[in-house]
Amino acid sequence: MENTVSRKEKIRFRKLTAIQPVSLLPETKEAVKEFCEEAVFYDTEPVSDDEVIERIGDSDAIFVSYTRPIGANVLSECPDLEYIGMCCSLYSEASSNVDIAYAREHGIKVTGIRDYGDEGVAEYVISELIRRLHGSDGEAPLMGEISEVSGIRAGMLGMGASARAVAKGLSAFGADVRYYSRTRKPELEAEKGYVYQELHDLLRECDVICSCLSKNVTLLYEPEFEILGENKLLFNTALSPCFELEAMEKWMKKKNTWYFCDTLMGLGDERLLQYKNVRCQKRSSGMTRQAVKRLNEKVLENLKEYLRT
Repeated sequence: MENTVSRKEKIRFRKLTAIQPVSLLPETKEAVKEFCEEAVFYDTEPVSDDEVIERIGDSDAIFVSYTRPIGANVLSECPDLEYIGMCCSLYSEASSNVDIAYAREHGIKVTGIRDYGDEGVAEYVISELIRRLHGSDGEAPLMGEISEVSGIRAGMLGMGASARAVAKGLSAFGADVRYYSRTRKPELEAEKGYVYQELHDLLRECDVICSCLSKNVTLLYEPEFEILGENKLLFNTALSPCFELEAMEKWMKKKNTWYFCDTLMGLGDERLLQYKNVRCQKRSSGMTRQAVKRLNEKVLENLKEYLRT
């Protein structure tokens, strides 16, 4: 549906609704109000698509997070909508929880943000790795005796912004960083000394695997876990599991295998929490105080940019 108001005439929204908690600071909410006649900020999660539709109502702009799908079935019921501000990472159309293709076809602009929480993710991986290597978590050290990060073979699954932050931190501590990605990064190989390996070689040779893949990307099935083998640690900081669940459970029963993730979305299934070698902190490691501030700045700038164009 074509919007009836000319973009050149558009200087503010009629009604902007944050349909769920979106990590906006009080000062950002006040700033947002300058760009709309009415602003509504919900502090609870909607429980159904019908409730999402009801909350959107006649809004011409909404803020959303990553926890709820906003599909064509929702968007088709909201004819006044022209702008969706994603207050979360938008890496690709395929991995987005918003149906961007439908939005584009119906004149709805979707904006997202990137690179606001990578530092916290890197700190999470490094701190938990050190605890496992030292055995300071009350369990026997990963390598059998207290070890440093120096010399550890660390394999990255994916090499986007988050993975680069983790790799940078690991490299600073002296880890031997390798990576597997759909596309090679020769500039990183030349500048940082990272080594590209095919997936099975990476799993076989590395002591620690760090998955920083896009949402809904699965790489690890039973053959991959068999290659990964014993005495290994797997990190997953993506917003979805990087593995097939039954294969993961089988791997969990091998000797000295460990799985660390920060969010329940990345965990895969809460039944994994029954294993003593699974550690999930149940919150995003990237959502630090500093990251929330960066998120707010980027969300607000996207809003301003849309109204400027």
